[in-house]
Amino acid sequence: MAGTGARRPWGLQWRSSMAFILTTVAIGLFTDLFLYGLVVPVLPFLLRDRISIPDNEVQSWASYLLAVYALAQFLCSVPAGWIADRTNSRQVPFLCGLAALLGATILLAVGQSIGVLVIARALQGMSASVVWTIGLAMIRDTVGPQNLGKAIGTIFSFISIGPLVAPVVGGILYDEIGYAGVFGVGSALLGVDFIMRLLVLEKKIAAKYDSSFASDGTNPSTDEAADEPTEEDALLQRKQEERYEIHGEPNKLIRAIPVLYCLRNPRLLVAFVMAFIQAALLAAFDATIPTEARDLLGFSSLQAGLLFIALNVPCLILGPLAGWAVDRFGTKPVAVVGFGHLVPVLLLLRLPPEQHVGRSGNIVLWCALLALNGVGLAIIDSPSFVEASDVVQRYDKANPSFFGANGPYAQLYGFNSLFFCAGLTLGPIISGTMRDRIGYGNMNAVFAGAAGVTAVISYFVVGGKPRIGFRRNQ
Repeated sequence: MAGTGARRPWGLQWRSSMAFILTTVAIGLFTDLFLYGLVVPVLPFLLRDRISIPDNEVQSWASYLLAVYALAQFLCSVPAGWIADRTNSRQVPFLCGLAALLGATILLAVGQSIGVLVIARALQGMSASVVWTIGLAMIRDTVGPQNLGKAIGTIFSFISIGPLVAPVVGGILYDEIGYAGVFGVGSALLGVDFIMRLLVLEKKIAAKYDSSFASDGTNPSTDEAADEPTEEDALLQRKQEERYEIHGEPNKLIRAIPVLYCLRNPRLLVAFVMAFIQAALLAAFDATIPTEARDLLGFSSLQAGLLFIALNVPCLILGPLAGWAVDRFGTKPVAVVGFGHLVPVLLLLRLPPEQHVGRSGNIVLWCALLALNGVGLAIIDSPSFVEASDVVQRYDKANPSFFGANGPYAQLYGFNSLFFCAGLTLGPIISGTMRDRIGYGNMNAVFAGAAGVTAVISYFVVGGKPRIGFRRNQ
């Protein structure tokens, strides 16, 4: 049934389908992660061979370049979300982000100085702020809140292939062809990404031509459909809704950036803390595995890249399962189990540098421990994102006119990206400094302590007050 008399765009049905929208977002996120991971094993060798950085400064400069990327993403995430919530379509800023990524790719391919590499990484970070903020908002717009964990887990599982294969591809291409070959592959991927972003039609745009697209993609949750609400349930639900109602006249800053009002909720703040710790852990691995592999085992860039397979394969396999668990059991148990699991496996990473089992034994042991850490990283992929979405959705539902027609979700994911990028910014600097000063094993012990503290805080705050049996979010 036609929504208006306007001419229907070509391919409206498939261009606005859930599958195509989610695939486009997934390809955009994949491209960002792939181009990020492509240079991770190459950076130490690039800095030494092309820029002529002394060996004793390579770790520091590699960490700084990783941090520049994250800092740019940190600074641009909230503005990107604010703009996205005030535009008629999320597609235009989505394409602008790709233009920045193209510029970054060119500069990284031809750069002959530290200054050019810094600018390139900054542009790459700006692009990432757009694709993550707007991409995540498009996912929520498309699938609705009930299936958000499953959708995020599945997409994150797919995009985890990026950091899985990118370091390997980067290492092979750098060893065999050089840096131009590394970014030739990146440019080809950018072309596919551009075509998909150009073709995608959001559901709210498609609804102008066909009213069947007017649904926001939400469906009643299985839990709500299974049980008839009792009078006590209705009273409890009303009491919970009152908790999220906005009373009085908010100040100008809150009216300009309404998602700021939601920050008074401790659940949202802890969700952001989880995102920060998750990112810091990821960045620590990226910053220290290549240099530790070079110093401990004498690995080349290719061999260092292969180590990331052990770390990322669990994310590929377990991502959808962890996302399903969040939707089914709530954010609290998944967050507690994930961060709790990381404590012992991070502590065990001090074993390979002790060199008790010889070089071959160290390689096998290190890969096994990286895989166990990958399991923990897979589990903590979804909880922070879904927890933050749940809190803001409750505010949006209780105050339907306060957040505007598009809701506050792009702003929310801008703030989520801000905290995530803060972790990506500080993670390489902290981990690189600690590795140089107290050693690789002790560095991981510090991160194990951070994961343990996060697990405890998650138990008491995430999903509401703790209840026996980890009941679903309240």
